[in-house]
Amino acid sequence: MQAFFTSTIAMATPILLAALGELLVEQSGVLNIGIEGAMLNGAFFAFAATYFSGSRTLGLVAAIGAAATMNALLAALVVNLAVNQVVAGTALDILAAGLTGVLYRWSFGITGKTFTVNPIQPIGLGPLARVPVLGPVLFNQNAIVYGAFMLVPLTGFLLRRTRYGLSIRAAGERPEAAEALGLNVYRLRWEALLLAGGLTGLAGAYLTLAYTNTFVEGISAGRGFVALSVVIVGRWNAYGIAAASLLFGAAMALQFVLQAANSGLPYQLFLALPYALTVIVLATFGGQAKAPSALGQTYVRA
Repeated sequence: MQAFFTSTIAMATPILLAALGELLVEQSGVLNIGIEGAMLNGAFFAFAATYFSGSRTLGLVAAIGAAATMNALLAALVVNLAVNQVVAGTALDILAAGLTGVLYRWSFGITGKTFTVNPIQPIGLGPLARVPVLGPVLFNQNAIVYGAFMLVPLTGFLLRRTRYGLSIRAAGERPEAAEALGLNVYRLRWEALLLAGGLTGLAGAYLTLAYTNTFVEGISAGRGFVALSVVIVGRWNAYGIAAASLLFGAAMALQFVLQAANSGLPYQLFLALPYALTVIVLATFGGQAKAPSALGQTYVRA
């Protein structure tokens, strides 16, 4: 049972980080389909920078920079050039998949050898980490995990209790009215996308520096799209997003339990379980959630 809970936290962390970033972006009125590509970019550059420099800190910085750069490109397209948000995000996902594949082959060659880095080590929180079952699960994690769950109340407070959060939400609800009140909608959306890029880069870095300790092509494996659905299931609320991330993390952890049970069923059925759950939950609850009014709509300043 402890292994299942530990795996749940591990699976939920990158989804939570990416979903919190997506929450900021969607509250500003932008639908970021490119979240999968940004996460993949972050994963590759975190691994490459760490492998060649020996510094995990440099790897984290590279991940944040790579994902933020991807989101900056998206911002230039959808905010300044008013390109369709779905088309632009999809194009960037394809770009990231091709770019990271080419860069991986160029950097490491085609040898069949597995390249690894030393993982980010867990930080035990004293006696709390020795509590049976839940102690190691909750209080013996690495800094990225702690940071991801600390960001939940901080993000909720930012969006709901600060003037800046109100400005972001105004940009996503009524951008014309926000501009009339003196807010710079373009700037707010740029800032939201850059902040989200940093969080998505950390999500990618977690995959390569804390979870697998290596990089393989397509390592994000649809987690960016799951994060998109988590924002909807969580009803654009930071705490709801945290709960939804744990739900999907548990579904991903369950697939390993079922595979280990040797049921005789094809393992592909278990691999599909989290994504099937995504479809089911979205079909059940997605239509009941109220998105920001201007989400996904092109806004051109008059």
